[in-house]
Formats: sequence, structure tokens, C-alpha cells
Amino acid sequence: MNDAVRLPLSGVLIADFGRVLAAPYATMLLADLGADVVKVEHPDSGDDTRAWGPPHAEGEATYFLSVNRNKRSFAADLGDGTSRRRALELVRRADVVFENFRPGTMAKYGLSYEQARAVNPGIVYCSVTGFGSGEGAALPGYDLLLQAVGGLMSVTGPEPGEPVKTGVAVVDVLTGLHAAIGVLAALRHRDATGEGQHVEVNLLSSLLSSMVNQAGGFTLAGAVPGIMGNRHPSIAPYEVYPAADRPMVIAVGNDRQFAALCHGLEAPELAADPRFATNTDRVAHVGELAGHLSRLLERRTAADWFEILTPLGVPCGPVNDLAEAFGLAERLGLAPRATITTDDRPMDLVANPIGLSRTPPRYDRRPPRLGEHTDEIAAWLDS
Repeated sequence: MNDAVRLPLSGVLIADFGRVLAAPYATMLLADLGADVVKVEHPDSGDDTRAWGPPHAEGEATYFLSVNRNKRSFAADLGDGTSRRRALELVRRADVVFENFRPGTMAKYGLSYEQARAVNPGIVYCSVTGFGSGEGAALPGYDLLLQAVGGLMSVTGPEPGEPVKTGVAVVDVLTGLHAAIGVLAALRHRDATGEGQHVEVNLLSSLLSSMVNQAGGFTLAGAVPGIMGNRHPSIAPYEVYPAADRPMVIAVGNDRQFAALCHGLEAPELAADPRFATNTDRVAHVGELAGHLSRLLERRTAADWFEILTPLGVPCGPVNDLAEAFGLAERLGLAPRATITTDDRPMDLVANPIGLSRTPPRYDRRPPRLGEHTDEIAAWLDS
């Protein structure tokens, strides 16, 4: 990118005490947009995810690499007086602090929000917790646990009574996104007023908010949803079906699309069937509809149906693996990879999905090695 372009968060210094996923994901997104993120890690082991493998890329855990680009690593043992002094000085100079320790941990080191605000009244201080800082402060915030107690697994799985977690730690990711939004809002407020503030996000609240229509059905109508496999509680046909060679998805959202689907399947009689005439009818008779569609779709491959149905305006596609998904994004010109070439070897990471016409995300720094920037940061903090 053009070095003369000032990135949106240029000049913003983030003291990042976060570990594992939610906070590091948030700070990576902000680093991509220009923030200077100093990742504070224990000198012996660093971020837990440095040891989370396989898979590895040339000896480094890909889990860690996936959420820590564009950062500098500062090794500091907060139990040591010199490290604590430097950490507090970093907080004094920073615009933003991120931390995701259990509530009360940062206070033990003199780094709580109140202690940070005492030396830096304009600080934006983001705390990421599992269950908040009140009655749930002592509960461990692991993504799998949140998917269970937060209701996500109650609507995810092949059959009633068979709950399944998602294939990634989606609660952490969603919480990281909420944290980044909260910090940006607080920075905007500080720019206008000079006032810093405490931003608090937790995994449970983030999950409940992200369950959108399912959560809204409960709060508005008292409806408690259950596991429906790949079916949708309010739309049909909207699930996975067997094609001749592999599973595929049909995601029909209205009656017009359903008529087009029936035309493409050479079964116009389905669109005229009173059981399937409207979306409400189709939801009421979803099992019968699935039987008809499965028999029709098994006549051709998923790729064939994609070619036939897509031009008709029917949302559909095969169930891809990740290699196929990246291939699709590349064919569509979405540039899903971010290549960093500032080290001895190029490193392909997943691109930041935010497109900005004037100030696109940067990919300047590979994920740091543990303590890689300690000397330069320590010298700056001691000056």
C-alpha cells in the first residue's frame, strides 16, 4: 500500500495484556488498521496459544499466528517489580488497554482500570471476561463452556438430544468483534470530549446478542428453540440436501425463489402444491418437502445444480471444505490471503475482511516471536 496514506488508527498505542483468542483477535483487527499494538507476554511461555498445536508452520503454532500479526511482543513478568513499573509506564503512555484476565487479576499488579486512570485519565480500558465482573467473575471463560451454558449448543446438532459445538471458537470471535467496536466508540468519545472510559464485554452477553432471531424469539414471544439439525425454524427450504456426489445447501428465502427452484428441478407441480405454496406452508410441511427435494437433487451432482439453479436466482451451493472455500473466494476476486514478506520467508495469513477504499488494512509485521521487541520497548519505556 501507499506509505503516504495515514491509516485510520495511526498514532493509537494499545497495551495488549490479552491472551488466547477474543482479545488478541480484537487487537489484531485494530493493528491491521494502523494501531501500534504492544503484546505483553510472560517471558517463560508467552500467550497460551503459542503451545496450541498441531498444526504448526515451521515450528510455530498456527493458532497463535492466526491472530497476532502486526504486533510487537514485550516479555514482562508482572510479578517482578521492574516489569510492573514498565507495564504501568506503558499504560501511562497508551491510548488503549486490553486485558482478559479474571476480574481482580490486573488490580494485583497495580494495573486495574482505576489504577490506569489515575496515571492516564484519557485511557480507554477494555476488559474481556467470560461472565462479567459481578456474580460470574469466578467462572472460567472457555468457549466450549459458553457454547453449552449460553444456549448455542441447544440449537446446534443433528437431532434433538445431540448437542454439538461449532467447528471454531465462535463465541471468542464474536466477543472480540464486540470489544473492537466498543473500543472504537470509546476512542471516538475521547476525541470529542477528552474523556476515557472502561469498556466491558463478556462472552455470555456477546453470545446471547449474537443469537439474534433465536434469542429474540425467546425475549419477545417466550419461544425456547431446540435442535433442528440443518433446518431453519422460520424458512423452508433452507437446509442441507444430498446431491449425487456430495451434500449441498438450498437456501430459499421467499416464494419467488421457491418457484424458480421448482422450475430448475423440472418439478413445477411442487410450487403449485398447497402444502408448499407459501413459506408458512413449507415450514409446516418441511419434512414432506425435504423428501421431494432430496429425490430430485440426487439426480445430479452439486456442481451441476449450482450451474443450473444459480442463474435462476436460487441460493445454493456445495458444502465446501476450507481449501475449496479459499478457492471460491480467490475465483471471486476477494483476495482472502494476506501475505507478509517482511521476514526471511513469506507468510500467508487470512486477510482482514474489512475493505476501505482509502485506508485499507496493512500487513507489515509477521506475528512476533516471544519477547522479540522487548529490548527496544524497554529502552523506550525507561527513557
